[in-house]
Amino acid sequence: MNLEAIQTALTPHGLIVRGGFRPEPSDVVPGNPATMVIIGNAGSAMWRAFQAVRGDGPDPLDAWTRGVISGVAEKLGAAALFPFDGPPYMPFQKWAMRSEAVFGSPIGPLIHPVYGLWHGYRGALAFEERIELPERLPAASPCESCVDRPCLSSCPVGALSVGNYDVPACVDHIGSAAGSDCLERACVARRACPVGREYHQEPAQAAFHMKHFLASNG
Repeated sequence: MNLEAIQTALTPHGLIVRGGFRPEPSDVVPGNPATMVIIGNAGSAMWRAFQAVRGDGPDPLDAWTRGVISGVAEKLGAAALFPFDGPPYMPFQKWAMRSEAVFGSPIGPLIHPVYGLWHGYRGALAFEERIELPERLPAASPCESCVDRPCLSSCPVGALSVGNYDVPACVDHIGSAAGSDCLERACVARRACPVGREYHQEPAQAAFHMKHFLASNG
């Protein structure tokens, strides 16, 4: 097994290999796999694949994700793990930082040097076999060279600051008429980030995620 074969199985679903790592006890990975491969998305490829076959239910994207990644895991002889299984939830952000060059951003979500804030982690494949992984090259957070940091100044209700996210203020805003821009086109602060603008979500995709967020916190 290699990463190219895994990517081949994921490509029809708009998903991508986001790197991998050798689990250690501190990673809190279930079982004792030799290799963890993180699966995620960037841009709108996954959204288009999901839209083509989406079903009903309270969490259709999670249901689709479970079906797709579980099927890939069975085909490749791996165990499938998901960030939405819990509580307790598995430490996917920690696993992501073990797998590739992503960094904490001033507003919270992990930022990628290419994708910016427009990416996600949908699952992981745990392999008993030792799969060759690419060498991790030194990399710096794009936030370190961002002088203006527009993500911190663009929120209309000031819900975001370094190390703090005022969820109630955010929810009240996007649930109001004044927050329709965030609700329909994604978070204004997220869109203000100059990194990865070519990976911005399509309006329907952004609205889907924002409405799900609002329903989960309403």
